[in-house]
Amino acid sequence: MTAVLECQGVVKSYGEGALKVDVLKGLDVQLMPSTQTAIVGASGAGKSTLLNILGGLDKPSAGTVTLQGQAFSRLSENERGRIRNQHLGFVYQFHHLLGEFTALENTAMPLLIAKHSKKAAYARAEALLAKVGLQSRRGHKPSELSGGERQRVAVARALVCEPACVLMDEPTGNLDSHNANAVRELMRELSQQLATAFVVVTHDMTIARDLDRVLELKDGALHILSAEIPASL
Repeated sequence: MTAVLECQGVVKSYGEGALKVDVLKGLDVQLMPSTQTAIVGASGAGKSTLLNILGGLDKPSAGTVTLQGQAFSRLSENERGRIRNQHLGFVYQFHHLLGEFTALENTAMPLLIAKHSKKAAYARAEALLAKVGLQSRRGHKPSELSGGERQRVAVARALVCEPACVLMDEPTGNLDSHNANAVRELMRELSQQLATAFVVVTHDMTIARDLDRVLELKDGALHILSAEIPASL
C-alpha cells in the first residue's frame, strides 16, 4: 500500500544564529489510506506548524512533503493550490463557513472553485450532507445551525472533493462531548467508505485514543504513543 501523504526529513526553524529555534527536527511520517492518526503534544510544540507543512500551506526549512507521489517543493504555487484542492481537505476548530451562503453552497464551494458544473457540485454536496445527517438543513445558513451542525458541514465540505487525506486542527475543540463523539464516529465511517486518511491535531486524549495511531510531538520529534496500524516514523 502506498502512502497518500508523506514527509521525509522535515525541519522547521525560526530565527537565525543564536536566536535560531528548531521547532521540527527531521520528521519522517507516512499516512496511509483509510487510517486515522492523532497528533498530540503540549501547546507550542509545533503541531499546527506540522499540519500546515503537511498541507502545503507552509514550507519546511528542509526536507520534503509528498502528496499522491508529487513533492510540493517541485510544484509552482498554482500547482500546489490545484493539488491541495483535489487531494486534501481541511477542518479547523472554527468551522470557517461563509456566513452568506447556505450549508449546501458552503459544502459545494471547493467543487465550484475547481470549475465543476453547479449541477454536479450541488449533487455531490447534497450526498455529503446526507452522509453527515444534515440533508434537511441544506438550505440553512451557518447562523441558523448549531455548533455541531456547523462542524459537520465543515467535515462535508472537506470531503466533497473525495480527498486522499483530511487534515483536522482541533476539530472538536468547541463542541460538547455528544457532538465531539458524533464527529469522531463520522470521521471513522467516512474514512473507511472513501479510503481517506485523517490526521487530527487534538489536545483531547479521549478522541486521540479512539484513532488508529497516536503520535506525540515533543522536542521537535514524533513519538509513537499507540498504534493499531503499521507505523513508519
